[in-house]
Amino acid sequence: MPTIRKIGVLTGGGDAPGLNAVIRAVVKSAYNAGVTIVGLEDSFDGLIYPEKSRILTPRDVTGILRLGGTILGTVNRGDPFHKPITTPDGTFDYAERVMEMFERTDLDALICIGGDGTLAISYEFYKKGIPLVGVPKTIDNDIVGTNSSFGFDTAVSFATEAIDRLHTTAEAHRRILVVEVMGRHAGWIAVHGGVAGGADVILMPEIPYDLDKVARCIQDRDAWGARFSIVVVAEGAIPRGGEMSFIAKAREGHQERLGGAGLFVANELEARTGKETRSVVLGHLQRGGAPTAFDRTLATRFGGKAVELVLAGVFGVMVANHPPDIVPVPLGEVVGKTRTVPLDYDLVHTARALGVSFGD
Repeated sequence: MPTIRKIGVLTGGGDAPGLNAVIRAVVKSAYNAGVTIVGLEDSFDGLIYPEKSRILTPRDVTGILRLGGTILGTVNRGDPFHKPITTPDGTFDYAERVMEMFERTDLDALICIGGDGTLAISYEFYKKGIPLVGVPKTIDNDIVGTNSSFGFDTAVSFATEAIDRLHTTAEAHRRILVVEVMGRHAGWIAVHGGVAGGADVILMPEIPYDLDKVARCIQDRDAWGARFSIVVVAEGAIPRGGEMSFIAKAREGHQERLGGAGLFVANELEARTGKETRSVVLGHLQRGGAPTAFDRTLATRFGGKAVELVLAGVFGVMVANHPPDIVPVPLGEVVGKTRTVPLDYDLVHTARALGVSFGD
């Protein structure tokens, strides 16, 4: 078993409620085990630039459990293994500089908190020799190998509250209200938020939708006197025979920026039904704010387990929620995959039984 004296911790990719709870758990668990924690700011940049790293003590993380965001900051430079970086001192290979600086800073291991992109990059660094443990982070709940990740419960809770609020205005004005939620390739937020909020239609990436069938569902509701409808649309939902809605093209190291799915559905439904229709995009509001009790607890368990694994010399793994336990899962079984909503998922089945349309 290796002797662990100093561990670096970083956060990468999009923010999610609960990141600070993980950092807090890492710092306090390590401190109580006599291990120093170095906070690396702005993801792997914290290794590149000395001014972006600092020792973290329990005092530094006091009071952050309830805070959204991340005290370490986060950036997305794309894949460092295929992208050089230019500074006033010249151009250098980003990945090689990370490896070099890991050795020079006397770190014994890293704890990398992030989504699919950050975990994939972490896995490449692990294969190059950096001992590390990953912590899954995604409000989309689309990382394979774990039953859930922190941030998802908070995002669903916010989406549910927003749908609750929209119900009142939809009913008062007898309108169709279309609510766009996050979910590029997976409809977890859409189906959980939609069912919890009492949506009448849920459109998600896993099920290409037929707009005529969606319109017919709304017209059927009007026929028996409902006179308003709530439609929840994941940002990555695709009309049958169509494609995702984008507001920005892909650029080096970055995916296309999704946007417009809700507006597209709203315009089409108004044209097909003749009912006044409005669309609302929840967007980054789903990422912000204080984490729920569930997410604080899960994040804390993830952070504590990550330190436990590092001290035990178990590397190249991701901590995962396998209720009732937090267990290690090899990163090689996780990266490059997406956890989508199964078509036979029990909540989808329940929603259909209640009369919710998925546009198919």
